[in-house]
Amino acid sequence: MKYRILIDDNFRFMDESERVAYGTFETAEDAVSACRRVIDEWLADAFKPGMTSEGLWQSYIAFGDDPFITPVDQKDAPAANFDAWAYARERCAALAGGAPSV
Repeated sequence: MKYRILIDDNFRFMDESERVAYGTFETAEDAVSACRRVIDEWLADAFKPGMTSEGLWQSYIAFGDDPFITPVDQKDAPAANFDAWAYARERCAALAGGAPSV
């Protein structure tokens, strides 16, 4: 089964015209790794010295890349399991120290 990654922009939540196709991956594990990479790159670019995890989190939920995984062939559903916001919360805590509020 192949997996496709699509990316929504949290700033334009629910606006499918702003959705970006990121790529296709052979395995669920590869797709999840790619989603993590998308979020890691966005957070690294957004992080500024002295920024709190809460500040980074608020920036992410307002403007961040929100990748998700779908099967290439819908009859192969369900998609690989990945929660972009949960992963981003973990990374905000790791980058800026302390857990952001939910």
